[in-house]
Amino acid sequence: MRTLTPHSSFVLGLAAFAALAIAVGAATSSHAAQSTYLATLTGPSESPPNASPGTGTAQVDIDPVAHTMHVHVTFSGLTGNTTASHIHAATASPGTGTAGVATTTPTFAGFPLGVMAGTYDIILDMTQASSYNPSYITAHGNTTTQAEADLFAAIAAGEAYLNIHTSTFGGGEIRGFLVPEATPTTVQSWGRIKALYH
Repeated sequence: MRTLTPHSSFVLGLAAFAALAIAVGAATSSHAAQSTYLATLTGPSESPPNASPGTGTAQVDIDPVAHTMHVHVTFSGLTGNTTASHIHAATASPGTGTAGVATTTPTFAGFPLGVMAGTYDIILDMTQASSYNPSYITAHGNTTTQAEADLFAAIAAGEAYLNIHTSTFGGGEIRGFLVPEATPTTVQSWGRIKALYH
């Protein structure tokens, strides 16, 4: 039976720590590639504003490495039945104005229509033309590559909003501009862990 010397135990421990650091680094790099944007959907946020009591939330997770956009929406209290929903981009100024539809027309595929409340969840493959309004692709280099880059840039710049259209408000009953999610506080814990090993 082989006995480990203090030196070999140290080397094995160091190797194990290095493997853990590589795994954590890979996970961190993968997470760093993704960005999350949130929006609060209301009538007063529409253009022009309206007094709808409807509200909603949207979360859009962008992964430029996988070329995906995960869209999750919840809404309730609308005054009319839903007729369409999509992301518009890019407005001339962050957080204000209007823009053409960037994503699927006439609405997100599978979005609940004819209802006043609901939830929606989809992952869009941004390399596919079916994830966009055809006119958005045409206006952005006539390629999905450029359309994706420009849409992601518009979202990051605060120049994109998610809109829910209804039978009462054809131009949109509730909407909200997408803004970056606050940095998770758990990231700060990595600094403490790192400090322990310095």
